[in-house]
Formats: sequence, C-alpha cells, structure tokens
Amino acid sequence: MQLSDSFNLRPPRHPALDGARGFAVMAMVLGHTLDALLAPATREHPWVQYYWSLRGITAPLFLLVSGWAVVAALDNRPGAAKSTYGRRVRRALLLLFLGYLLHWPGWEALHAQGWSQALRVQFFSFDALQCIGVSLLLGATVLALTPGTWSRAAALAALAVGIPLGSALLWGMSLGMPTVLHHALGAQGSPFPLFPWAGFFFIGALAAHLLRLLRPGWPQGVMLALLGGGLLGLTHLFTEEWSPTSVWVVVLRSGQGLLVLAAMNLVPQWLARLFSPLGRLSLGVYVLHLPVVYGWAGTPGLIERVGPTLGLDLALLVGVGLLAVTYFISRLGLWLRGLSVPWRVGSTTFSPGLGSGQRV
Repeated sequence: MQLSDSFNLRPPRHPALDGARGFAVMAMVLGHTLDALLAPATREHPWVQYYWSLRGITAPLFLLVSGWAVVAALDNRPGAAKSTYGRRVRRALLLLFLGYLLHWPGWEALHAQGWSQALRVQFFSFDALQCIGVSLLLGATVLALTPGTWSRAAALAALAVGIPLGSALLWGMSLGMPTVLHHALGAQGSPFPLFPWAGFFFIGALAAHLLRLLRPGWPQGVMLALLGGGLLGLTHLFTEEWSPTSVWVVVLRSGQGLLVLAAMNLVPQWLARLFSPLGRLSLGVYVLHLPVVYGWAGTPGLIERVGPTLGLDLALLVGVGLLAVTYFISRLGLWLRGLSVPWRVGSTTFSPGLGSGQRV
C-alpha cells in the first residue's frame, strides 16, 4: 500500500474535540487560580457563585473527550487497535508517571516524616492524570481484544455503566487494600478515583463508537445534543444525590459534557478552532499550572504566597496570565520535541489522550 493510501484511511481532522478539550483546560486553570486567590467576600458575588456551579463540568468533560479520542483515533484499517496498542500503553504510563510526580512531597518532607502513612496518602492520591492513564490502558486493551463492532460496543457499554454502578461497592472493598490501590479504586482523599470517574472516560468512548459513522459537524452535533439532553432528562427521574460515589452525578455531568461536545460540533469551525490550539497542548498546560498554583515538593505556590486575598478582576488577570504563559511554554516544548524526534505518521502531541485522537 502506498503512503498516500494509508492517509486516506485516516478520518479527516475536526476541531471539535480539540475545542472541547481547550475549553475544559481553560476553565480548569481559571477555576484553580480563582479558588486559590479569591478573597472570601468576592466568592459571594453572584457571578462567582454562578461560575462555581458550572465549574464542576470541567473534569468530567476532560475525561469524556479523552475517552472519545481513544476511539476516534482509530483509522479504518483492520487491526488498527492492535497496531497502536504499544503507543497507547506508553502514553498511559507517561500519564501515570506525571500524575504521581505532581504529588511528590519533596526530599525534605520525606526526611522529616519518613515513609509514613500521611506521606503515602499524599503521594498516592489518585488525580485526573492517573485516572486518564489507567482508563486509557484499559480502553486500549478492550479495543484491541474486541475487533467486532457489536462486541466492542458491548464491552464499552459494560464499562460505561458498570463503573458508576459499582462505585459504592468498590469503595467499601478497597478499605483493607494497600494505600496505592485504596486511593486508586476509591477513597475520600483522592480527587479522581477510578470509581466512578473512569465512567466518564468510557461514556465518551462509547459515544464515539456509536456515532463513528456520522460525519463531524451537525450530524454528530445533533446526535450528541440528543444524547446529552436525554441524560439530563434522566436525572429528573431520580433523587438528586451529590455523594462521591453518586451515579446521579455521573449521569448529570455526562449529559452536560456531551452537550458541550455537541456545541463544539454545531458552532462554526472557526469558533471551535479558537480553543483548538489550547486543546492540543492541554497536558502541558495542566502539568505546568498545578505547581504554580498549589506548589510542589515543598516549594509554595500561589495559594500560600498570595492566598485568598484578591478581587475578581485581579484574580482573573493572574489566571489569564498563567494560562498564556503555560501555553507558550508548552508550545515551545512541542517545537523542541519536533526538532529532536523524527516526524512519523500519527505522532502524538501533549494532549491527555493520543494526539491523533482529535480525528473524528
């Protein structure tokens, strides 16, 4: 097969996924900055309260888009999932490494406290990157082992539904396990344990698989809007519950995330492309902004150096500045990486999923 023919097997690139990921990382950076710097009186402002109510969609959207990207990145060749399996495993291991690295307490803390339970809890706290990394590893394995359309749909559906439903049970079962497993499966100290947060990843993967035959743009956008609206309607049939293992919250946030994906498909492409550059560098922006805001390895961040003392305008200015600086550093890193690593078809970027995952 000629190289040009192999390109024809790849679906055309569309900015919707990059746009949704860029929107999510922008909201995440601004949300973390405002949370760290806003004065208590400013937090009571109606606009801040309204933003706070919308902020909960950012992490679920991040996971939804990452799951969508894993399926959307597959080209039309038979066995594409198997041929890319090694690259996906390497990406998953990188995400796990970076996720735990961000929780490194520093040598001074290690010398002062030893490898105590408190230090292990801090280090093994399961965050967004670890959740995406394990989900990517599991998702890539499922895709490689289920080549058939219906078997793949059944496997993804089982994970998308089973992970949220089994969260309360797994949280209880993990209590006597080692710290790393306890916090990975479900614990109060972990922001994004696999149960139920991996459910968002597989809901996105399942949606991508079911809508794979539709063209990007309004065909996918309309169906995503129907799916998202249906999930939001489903939440009205059950009692509202905001516990860490709540299935109701997963359904609510998944519906909202699918509506954001729908919007990115339905708006003019030039508008979605405004967020696309940020989406393609989202991993770099994410990894760089966390130490600045929250500190790392004993070095204090903005939350300790400045604290909750700023007004809304100044805190927003700091957040936008941090977003711009981390974006340009990530872009510089991508450029330097391009100079040192030979170009190859389907090469990855600094995004949380596979770089070619923006192909739909």
